[in-house]
Amino acid sequence: MPGAPSDALVVFGATGDLAYKQVFTSLLGLVRDEGLNVPIIGVANAGWTLDHLKARAKDSLAQHGPVDAKAQEKLLSLLRYVDGDYADPATFEALRRELGDAKRPLNYLAVPPSTFGMVADGIAATSDASQARLVIEKPFGHDRDSAKALNAMLRKSFPEENIFRIDHFLGKEPVQNLLYTRFANPMFEPIWNREHVRSIQITMAEDFGVENRARFYDATGANRDVLQNHLLQVLAHVAMDPPTGEESEAMRDQKASLLKAVRPIAPEDVVRGQYRGYRALEGVRPGSMVETFIAVRLFIESWRWEGVPIYIRTGKCLPVTATEVSVQFRRPPRETFGEMVPGGSAHMRFRLSPQTEIGLGLRVKQAGERMAGKDRELMLTAQEAASRPPYQRLLGDAMQGKGDLFGREDIVDAQWRVVRDILDDVTPLYDYEPGSWGPGEAAQLIGADGPWRDPAPGRRSAP
Repeated sequence: MPGAPSDALVVFGATGDLAYKQVFTSLLGLVRDEGLNVPIIGVANAGWTLDHLKARAKDSLAQHGPVDAKAQEKLLSLLRYVDGDYADPATFEALRRELGDAKRPLNYLAVPPSTFGMVADGIAATSDASQARLVIEKPFGHDRDSAKALNAMLRKSFPEENIFRIDHFLGKEPVQNLLYTRFANPMFEPIWNREHVRSIQITMAEDFGVENRARFYDATGANRDVLQNHLLQVLAHVAMDPPTGEESEAMRDQKASLLKAVRPIAPEDVVRGQYRGYRALEGVRPGSMVETFIAVRLFIESWRWEGVPIYIRTGKCLPVTATEVSVQFRRPPRETFGEMVPGGSAHMRFRLSPQTEIGLGLRVKQAGERMAGKDRELMLTAQEAASRPPYQRLLGDAMQGKGDLFGREDIVDAQWRVVRDILDDVTPLYDYEPGSWGPGEAAQLIGADGPWRDPAPGRRSAP
């Protein structure tokens, strides 16, 4: 159960890129919308002062505005700064002095995973970690074994209920909307199973390359960057059973149950690709075999989903930037009007980005004497993506001790279990042209369950 709210917020890595792009705007939202009024202490090893940090925060807010002048002034008044090496105990002693009377700080680690253990140990050495909360960024390990080792390291000082593994995708309004639509509308549940669903597709496409993340990306790849975490979480939202009871862990219990039922992906159910020109980027190793595109076929071993193939693909330098889920329904056992109907005719489509859409694919009669039809999509909802940053929702929840939208140890382990046999270069790597939908082998993977439903370019939704 959530405990008392955190009485301070500590941001390790406060001078970094993530803080600049995401954290400061989210903190402004917490101050403006939720009355955040506790010390906010930035920690980094940058040779900075508090004035430097305030200037960085103001620049971030100006770049990612609009800015509420009153909220900005309040946020800047809450900022504190500690400069020092994470390996030096004096850094954490200085942090303890800045915390003053605070006993339940939320410690947000926007730092490289290699320093997680060092920072956690430093916090525990100078304060009572049993009351402190720890937020860590993905990746949670590099594989299943390293994730287990990381969890064991963190659990030495922090109880599991105080560890918040952040995945910003779970804080996005459209992802929450997917879950709400499923469980708030009684007409969907009776057909949400193997008897009526033919297949499920999830696509996360980006029309840009790795840009200035080449060095990080070349040690990570599309599998570890988004498939193992973001997209398996989306799958959990699509396929999980409804939470039961009122316990705070009910939602995560169902996610864990679903992900533990996913059969580990076999190498023959994977297509990996790399866009032409990737190896010429600065920071990419010569002859790199890292995938910038991956498509997989997987199955859930449960009564609800037995035999239903699920296809997930993600990639860089594809034609559009969009994330969609498409649930393909089975056709009737007999086509009453003798038509040749496309397999994807009956579907439900969830657009998660860049805008929120829910569409229902229907077959409607064409005008005339013949009983012949055409496919149309009924738009159930279309709206602009919510402006509330996902980090604002997630950090706000963590401050209150609400873990529903965060990764739990067994959930993270289940996700690594799903991809354990397809990490690194255990399968062939195919070239593809930037601006295409990836290597042609992906079409062969989906085969008769296809074709892939390619998301249309983002468009401005009707108000």
